[in-house]
Amino acid sequence: MQHFQESIYQLIVETSTNLPADVREAIQAARAQEDAGTRSALSLSTIADNIRMAECNVSPICQDTGMPTFIVHCPVGANQIEMKKQIIAAVAQATKDSKLRTNSVDSLTGANSGDNIGPGTPVIHFEQWERNEIEAKLILKGGGCENKNIQYSLPTELEGLGKAGRDLDGIRKCIMHAVYQAQGQGCSAGFIGVGIGGDRTTGYELAKHQLFRAADDVNPNDELRKLEEYIMDNANKLGIGTMGFGGQVTLLGCKVGVMNRLPASFFVSVAYNCWAFRRQGVLLDPATGAITKWAYRKGEELPMQKDEPAAASESGERREVVLQTPISEEQIRQLRVGDVVIINGPMHTGRDALHKYLMDHDSPVDLNGAVIYHCGPVMAKDAEGNWIVKAAGPTTSIREEPYQGDIIKKFGIRAVIGKGGMGAKTLKALQEHGAVYLNAIGGAAQYYAECFKKVEGVDFMEFGIPEAMWHLQTEGFAAIVTMDSHGNSLHADVEQESREKLAQFKEPVFV
Repeated sequence: MQHFQESIYQLIVETSTNLPADVREAIQAARAQEDAGTRSALSLSTIADNIRMAECNVSPICQDTGMPTFIVHCPVGANQIEMKKQIIAAVAQATKDSKLRTNSVDSLTGANSGDNIGPGTPVIHFEQWERNEIEAKLILKGGGCENKNIQYSLPTELEGLGKAGRDLDGIRKCIMHAVYQAQGQGCSAGFIGVGIGGDRTTGYELAKHQLFRAADDVNPNDELRKLEEYIMDNANKLGIGTMGFGGQVTLLGCKVGVMNRLPASFFVSVAYNCWAFRRQGVLLDPATGAITKWAYRKGEELPMQKDEPAAASESGERREVVLQTPISEEQIRQLRVGDVVIINGPMHTGRDALHKYLMDHDSPVDLNGAVIYHCGPVMAKDAEGNWIVKAAGPTTSIREEPYQGDIIKKFGIRAVIGKGGMGAKTLKALQEHGAVYLNAIGGAAQYYAECFKKVEGVDFMEFGIPEAMWHLQTEGFAAIVTMDSHGNSLHADVEQESREKLAQFKEPVFV
């Protein structure tokens, strides 16, 4: 199969850079449901722009390309050992070409392999079938949405919903709770795959397999079809909205599968996927390995529509404030939740490794009045050997909650940018030290990459490219104030409101 490796490489590039048409249709439908000018509508417009840019640039839709996970069906007698070698080689090449981010990290040392190859990565599942062709499917599921996966063991007590028993109604409650607990941290509006039964391992595997179903298919099991329809009708009543900003659309798709279980165990496993629902597949000629068909309609079959700029927010006005770094405390104290901030000047990336380091060490650059961006970019070098930003959306900020307040105090940081919001400790530090949290649009990696006009330098490359501290010259970086220096948090408000709405689904439905 002389073309197999090249076909897998094409599959990786297509999956990373071009959302399939069924996902685009779901996003377009969501845009039609949101009121023009709201935070969620503006976010969905940015998402649509980002999808177009990724397709045009042939660059990652989201900088977090996840853990590449392949499912390969092949005829009896196919050489799986050779296919695995070629899949690994294709992953390494795609990483070198900046189509995948370097995401394979040693769990003990934290060292990044630099090529997405290592124990357990990429994930490759082989299954034989009776057809005389090869099918290879790939899903790229980022860490932010992966962290919002959840598994329930029935019976259990659920916040806001009460007892969930070992029946269809208990399963319903688990799924509704799974959507609620994700809030905006998984880059809502999202898709979910649900696995009923199995053991702890196979339940999650079944849930993730549901994500390979077409977004517009119909479950052949009538009970599960009704359950999927119920979840889609009611999860959007929680009011979480895109990025957790509040809104009409919280869930874009729900797919449920079932398998047998042990009498003593009853697991409901939920795999949450962000709006950047990157999965694709190919059918291959078993003799040559050449692509004969794509499994899902390709993105170019449905170009994303472009909105006219909206002038108003849900409060009737949208205040935009342009800030040049370094920023003063006085400027920060004037900001309120809902303001759109446009940042120009130097900005610094920082994720888990950097925050841990800064707790006990000095910063290599002056951070007084600075902006820290929770981001693990995809980086490449141009023909002259200069670093350029290929993809640079925000990562989930809540992971930095143990550190952020102390680091704001220690270094005089004025703004933190990320997605999904942060907790009470950070909110208190924002009040005490005069800082704000800015929510960027999760997954909009191409949209934000254009804001970085020059890479001024980098520190801590020993942490790996995603975790290094990149110093970026920024122009026109827009984000929304969702936690201000006056004790206000949009994230806390939306969570409280959605918790109250969740309670309306406590009474039995499927009996």
